[in-house]
Amino acid sequence: MAQKNELIHEPVSSELVITRLIAAPRALTFKAWTDPKHLAQWWGPKGFSAPVCRMDPRPGGAIYIEMRGPDGVQFPIQGTVREVVVPEKFVFVTTGFEDAQGIPQVEILNTVTFAEEQGKTRLTLRASVLRATPEMAESIAGMEEGWTQSLERFETLVPGLLAPVVCERTFHAPIATVWKAITNVNDMKQWYFDLAEFKPEVGFTFEFTAGSPEKTYLHRCKVVEVVPGKKLSYSWEYPGNEGLSYVTFELFDENGKTKLKLTHEGVETFPSKENADFAKSSFTQGWNEIINTMLKNFLEPAS
Repeated sequence: MAQKNELIHEPVSSELVITRLIAAPRALTFKAWTDPKHLAQWWGPKGFSAPVCRMDPRPGGAIYIEMRGPDGVQFPIQGTVREVVVPEKFVFVTTGFEDAQGIPQVEILNTVTFAEEQGKTRLTLRASVLRATPEMAESIAGMEEGWTQSLERFETLVPGLLAPVVCERTFHAPIATVWKAITNVNDMKQWYFDLAEFKPEVGFTFEFTAGSPEKTYLHRCKVVEVVPGKKLSYSWEYPGNEGLSYVTFELFDENGKTKLKLTHEGVETFPSKENADFAKSSFTQGWNEIINTMLKNFLEPAS
């Protein structure tokens, strides 16, 4: 006897590939796809909404979305996250359209890749139908139109997300010196935070404690992108608190000097309403102090 939520139908051959160039950085685009707060704003064709949207963006994490049509009919979608490579790739399986016995009538493998392209993001969605009932033929035929409309909503949403914190400064120092300052743990301890260890290697995780005299916070970060002498990116979160953000350092040569651009994306995901320490103004003030005072004094000591 078939169990509830068990697909028993034979595989079908149906695959859809859609590519979009999103006018937003890769880290922000990835976050808009995997953060349920943002996901709820674009999931579904035009006229649809997602009043219930839950996603745990980790391998094995559960997905549950209640998609509501213009006529008020709801379409529950369940799924499981298969693979996560921040901020490059996200793979998940979804099932839906349960029959009277509670058995889903379709199962789809979705693979989404995010490629950086001159400050924008080349997003590619590959949706492969693994199994489906004959009754799902019409829905599968409309899959391209549905995803196309969803991605049109996504394409509009992402650039409109809260602007990141940006801090820029040109230092009287060559790129090699500035790169060493932001990647060598002994240098970093003199102007940044008291890190036990740091390595500019993708996947390296580091922690430190910082904050105000009244309250300190554990910071946890993971390096996600390294282009030696040019770019360093890592995630930034506070264990025990909601939210996930990304910090990026970019270096540009300006006739022997170095322009540094610091971008902190995703600060809006932190609970700023409950805690003013997580407000965007707090991050702006903090990064300005770090870059324009502390790093400046380290790279350009007074004679």
